Amino acid sequence: MKKIYLLPFLLFATASCEKDFLNQTNPNAVAVDTYFKTENDVLLAVNGVYNILRSGSGIGETSALYSEERSDNTGRDDNQSNAGEPFQFNDFSLLAGNTYLKTHWVKMYEGIYRCNALLSNIDKVTFADENTRERYKAETKFIRALLYFHMVRKWGDIPLSTTMLTNKDEVDALAFRQKEDVVYQQIVQDLQDALTSNIPNTQWDYQIGRASKAAIHSLLGQVYLTMGSTLAANKQENYQLAEAQLTLAYGMRTFGKLTEIPYADVFDVAKKTTNKELIFQVQNIQGDQNYHSSIAANNQARGEFINSLRPSTGSGGNVTHDLVYDYEANDARKTFSIKFATDAQVNDWFITKFRDASSAAGENGWGGNDWILIRYADVMLLLAETKMNLGKDAEAIAILDEVRERAGLPSYAVSRTDATYNTNYPTLKEALLHERRVELAFENHRWFDLIRNYTAQELVTYFGTKKQENFGNAKLSNISTKDRYYPIPFDEYKLNPEKMYQNEGY
Repeated sequence: MKKIYLLPFLLFATASCEKDFLNQTNPNAVAVDTYFKTENDVLLAVNGVYNILRSGSGIGETSALYSEERSDNTGRDDNQSNAGEPFQFNDFSLLAGNTYLKTHWVKMYEGIYRCNALLSNIDKVTFADENTRERYKAETKFIRALLYFHMVRKWGDIPLSTTMLTNKDEVDALAFRQKEDVVYQQIVQDLQDALTSNIPNTQWDYQIGRASKAAIHSLLGQVYLTMGSTLAANKQENYQLAEAQLTLAYGMRTFGKLTEIPYADVFDVAKKTTNKELIFQVQNIQGDQNYHSSIAANNQARGEFINSLRPSTGSGGNVTHDLVYDYEANDARKTFSIKFATDAQVNDWFITKFRDASSAAGENGWGGNDWILIRYADVMLLLAETKMNLGKDAEAIAILDEVRERAGLPSYAVSRTDATYNTNYPTLKEALLHERRVELAFENHRWFDLIRNYTAQELVTYFGTKKQENFGNAKLSNISTKDRYYPIPFDEYKLNPEKMYQNEGY
């Protein structure tokens, strides 16, 4: 199959000085309402929508600050750099005035704006084949749903917009927080709409890096699972819907058992266009100054060259000792994902999961890693979690065992006979959370796994069981029930404290 890269096309620019959260006016930008004239214009705009997924201020490969660093997997010890603002995320001392938090909020809404602008104008354009129009709509709705899903889990109630806003009155009318369940309804609607198109089952049937029905089913299944676990209403129904969607996604795989795909192959730059475990990924171009991946080089520790040929002067990607100790003996994923750097200035663990030490990436560290957003091991463990919530433990364990088998670990039944394993993971729920932790480490899933499985109070209790010595300078004692959600950025709250009310505790 011909390899096609989705190179960015910047169509919609954001304003840098306006306060309104959806104000995207820029006098130098292309006028959106006059831009859409040809089918190719729409294609370029679709590529612009995909481009938003590259941003580290959104959900791109360098966005761990907004998810993984909030969890017990990683974080940072430096509480001085950049006024200590990044440190606030894993120290549970996040302030509403944090500028990184505001940047994340704005970047996510920029992506949603791009989706809304495209969907509001696409029907003005004549298409040679109506199926192409519907496919572009499906891709755009998938991305809008993905962005809203990230936001609603982090902030809870948020402003909701599905149309292109063209003036201040329209912005003001929508500048209020919609309830979580309303936002979830829109996410579900977008994904259901996307499934009615002729979009192919897999990215391999379409273009690598584009949405597919497998990706849509996967995301919709996770949405239903999250709704079942976190919303008060219709829990059983949502779990059943999650099981149906995740089963459909799993049924679209083009391999047999997960053991057919070595764990290291999932992250092998040379195999990223052929590895059938990958469902949806953000593409990067090896050796390209503008569109390369930086994750391998950024995670490199001083004195090491396992990730990249670019020399490092830092400590690399931080790994909590709590995670290091959570890997079981002989787990192949530990050997691949982390390494101890013996340099005197480091003398600690760093992330090695994302590697490109090839001559093509060179000493600039312009790697070719794609950023994987959805893969089958993730889907399988979500399906196992769903089945557990439906009381189908035997089916859940069968899936869990397949994931463990690839990692070179014994089955769940055998592991339960080990006193240490049984003490650490006394229930199937805790065993599944553990498995997702070590399977998906540093892929920005862990925080969402925790808030899906624990209430706010349970989250405090969970972190309270941890040893402070395994988390460096970040103080676990800071956590409280308020930390289940992020604060609404202060600039947004102060516009209208009644409609943009602050989350409790901030």
